[in-house]
Amino acid sequence: MDEHLYLVTYDIRDPKRWRQVFKLMKGFGEWLQLSVFQCRLSRRRHAEMLQLLDTAIAPATDALLVIDLGPADRVKPRVVALGGRFEPVQRSPVIV
Repeated sequence: MDEHLYLVTYDIRDPKRWRQVFKLMKGFGEWLQLSVFQCRLSRRRHAEMLQLLDTAIAPATDALLVIDLGPADRVKPRVVALGGRFEPVQRSPVIV
């Protein structure tokens, strides 16, 4: 499966929308910090996530970044983690 590793970070102004985006992101990746997730996604799951996020945010006031770190099986993130451990998301079965 051709999956990429993504870093998703967001600044959502409204607490209700923030909770909605947080819950949505928990279905796509691993929570790292308050508004930061890492996700291992196929093209299809990536497109699905973007579509759902696009409808969840208010573009005039909210900001969201999706950073493609590269092919999940070959990317070796160089991360400096202070105060907490960082582990890249590993491939695992997804039950739909």
